[in-house]
Amino acid sequence: MKLRRFLFLGLWILSLAAITNYGGTVSYGFFYGVTMIPVVSLVYMVCVYARFKIYQEIGSRNMVCGQPERYLFVLQNEDYFAFTSVSVRLYADFSYVEEMPGDVEYELLPGDRFSFETRMVCRYRGEYEVGVKEVVVTDFFRLFRLRYRNPGTVKALVSPRVVVLTELKSIGEFQALLRREILGGTEMDVLVRDYREGDPPRQIHWKLAAREQKLKTRLRIGEEKEGIALFCDMKRYDRERERNLPLENKMLEVLLALGFFFAGKDAGFSVYYSQNGLVKNRVRGMKDFDAFYREMDGVIFREEENLHGTLEQAMSGGNLWMSKLVFFVLHDLDEQIMEVTGRLAAEGTMVVIYAVTDSSQEEYVRQGSERRKIMTVPTEAALEGVL
Repeated sequence: MKLRRFLFLGLWILSLAAITNYGGTVSYGFFYGVTMIPVVSLVYMVCVYARFKIYQEIGSRNMVCGQPERYLFVLQNEDYFAFTSVSVRLYADFSYVEEMPGDVEYELLPGDRFSFETRMVCRYRGEYEVGVKEVVVTDFFRLFRLRYRNPGTVKALVSPRVVVLTELKSIGEFQALLRREILGGTEMDVLVRDYREGDPPRQIHWKLAAREQKLKTRLRIGEEKEGIALFCDMKRYDRERERNLPLENKMLEVLLALGFFFAGKDAGFSVYYSQNGLVKNRVRGMKDFDAFYREMDGVIFREEENLHGTLEQAMSGGNLWMSKLVFFVLHDLDEQIMEVTGRLAAEGTMVVIYAVTDSSQEEYVRQGSERRKIMTVPTEAALEGVL
């Protein structure tokens, strides 16, 4: 296109030189003809902008991440002159269209119609525009190009997907620990210490006291423990949608995958997160999973959420202390997080931390222990091979 512009500019300068030095009907005709070319081109582009029609349709506005949905778009020339060199650009950051031809330029004669039916896939949970983003019009002489936003964009409301896991690799290393504690004669969910005057008699661990020949007091009674807890950070870490949508989508994917795994085994679990204050819900197997999914689909990640404050609320209420196994779905690890989870692990709770991030967390991964496992989950990772 640049070469054509330079050639046209050369012709225009040549016609201007001709009327300056020679004059005459031919010189003036040549000058006016060359001068009118860009005017006609611009008028044509304005007409295309005003009259060109795009129709698009998706099977359902409510979509699920990674699940294809029917998509149809139609280019229609409803005018009395031909449209040439018209192309469309699609939204490609958060969605893609299967089997879509590349940068194709369409030529439509009066009454022509071009339709394309395929499938659309959305990558991330959230509400955003999909389909045709903009139209690019080039004039007949290919001197100018007009790019404008499609006025009839379509918004999709995308729900997170549920990844079905056949196993949880992250708790595989705990199996030997659990067996050892059982065979060792201590209850894996009971923490004990030496008896102190004033301790309730019902909390004395008589079997251990008989074996060690001194009184031992239970700090937590095993049958009162809730079992499994999931804690998820709902803080928004970036204002740019290109960065926050993939991160938040993956965090919800991890949370839902864990929930579906345990619900499928009829194992109840508690969920902790913040929505302008600590929220706790109990899921009692698969019968409660649909409600849990809808709840997670509706959560809002906010910049003002305080991860450390929410975590301290969950800890101070005694909720996390009463769990045998706690999963943390976090993004931003720091020393305060490590200190809190370290306390949990030190007092008998088994802890798994999923750091959903693309940056290296090797410094924190090395701080893992027999009771605290720390894993990194990249934002574009397939959970089947990570969790």
